[in-house]
Amino acid sequence: MTRILPALYEGHAPIHLHEAFSSALDAYEEWGLGVDEPTVRFEDRDVPISSVFGRMRTCFDILPSRLMDAVAELTGERGSHLERQDQPTFADAALVLRAMCVERLRDEAA
Repeated sequence: MTRILPALYEGHAPIHLHEAFSSALDAYEEWGLGVDEPTVRFEDRDVPISSVFGRMRTCFDILPSRLMDAVAELTGERGSHLERQDQPTFADAALVLRAMCVERLRDEAA
């Protein structure tokens, strides 16, 4: 599924991938129990949020503070290291969020 998403260029993502990350974060927050993994719309295709987070695991663009606040609230203790960094990146947040998605999907499949 990540083939649908554009590749990063030297660790930088195009702005529409940043927007997809933001939408995926919102979708994760609204993900109800017993519901299939949410998707976000990207270039007229539905992409699972775990794929968006997966693509951004190597994105070293600085995470905007409004997204950082949402990530910190959502990840709790798992993402506490993000708040201690001077300039957290999309990669820092994506690693935690992708892991949370994978865990949740594994738990729901069991």
